[in-house]
Amino acid sequence: MSRYTGPKHKLSRRVGISLSGTGKEMKRPYPPGQHGPGQRKKLSEYGLQLNEKQKLRHMYGLNEKQFANLFVKASNMSGVAGENFMTLLESRLDNLVYRLGFSRTRHGARQLVNHDHVTVDGKKVDIPSYHVRVGDVLGLREKSRNLNTVKDALEDRNYLPSYLSFDEKAIEGKYIRLPDRSELPQEINEKLIVEYYSR
Repeated sequence: MSRYTGPKHKLSRRVGISLSGTGKEMKRPYPPGQHGPGQRKKLSEYGLQLNEKQKLRHMYGLNEKQFANLFVKASNMSGVAGENFMTLLESRLDNLVYRLGFSRTRHGARQLVNHDHVTVDGKKVDIPSYHVRVGDVLGLREKSRNLNTVKDALEDRNYLPSYLSFDEKAIEGKYIRLPDRSELPQEINEKLIVEYYSR
């Protein structure tokens, strides 16, 4: 299954959370469609697991194969599989570009990476799924620092996670430690996702 490219507001309403982070699409807090308000009054156990998986997958913008492969990788690591999975998702380059405030959305952050605007430790990296390690420094190429979209996004940033540091003068951020589970999306129940893949 390829990456979803349809209407984002409909998708947010389908999975039940704001995928953009603005909350605008949840003004009508029921699934889209002709029978929206009355749909899905009660989900089966499988339905709950599937919906939770889709929530997280669409939140980070991965296709099904990428998502499943990352879960397998998390399962083979020591520790709690669900928390490992969330940490791996958070350590993706496109996500950290978004968290640093270079873009207002993860989709926009993915475009910045794809279009050769982002550097890791001074070297250009154009792979959104690149795994950023603790201690890596994320920045923008010299010619990319004056992009209006980047300037506007940085001005609008009102929160920087404590596992990241940001140098305003150099316009670069550092991944200083792995995030705790309490610092990751609270609307996600990763245990349901583990159950989904353990069937």
